[in-house]
Amino acid sequence: MNRKIVITAAILGMFGVIAGAFAAHGLKPKLTAYQLEVWHTAVQYQFYHVFALLFLSLLPADRKFTGTAYWLFTLGIVFFSGSLYLLACQDLLNLHIANIIGPVTPLGGLLFIGGWAAMALGASRDK
Repeated sequence: MNRKIVITAAILGMFGVIAGAFAAHGLKPKLTAYQLEVWHTAVQYQFYHVFALLFLSLLPADRKFTGTAYWLFTLGIVFFSGSLYLLACQDLLNLHIANIIGPVTPLGGLLFIGGWAAMALGASRDK
């Protein structure tokens, strides 16, 4: 078990729960249905990749691609979910960032795809 990966997953999972609860109890009256859907998508993908990190932690730490998958999943959460959180709240925060932050979301998606590919390679190869 790789402690660093488990700790990262636990912290990101904790923030995922906080983000979900914050939307349900604090943001619901302030955001449109579409903005809440964007927020929900961010939480959902954050959790998918927290679980991916937890599974990744079961692979040997010295296996090729484990570290790469770790960084790709972690940065994917930051870029994909983080950009969606900001986009959902841009009106509330009086930010006009859609043109700036919008392209970050697909970059986060590409990082997720790379993380899954790296995990597959790491699981299928010898050290």
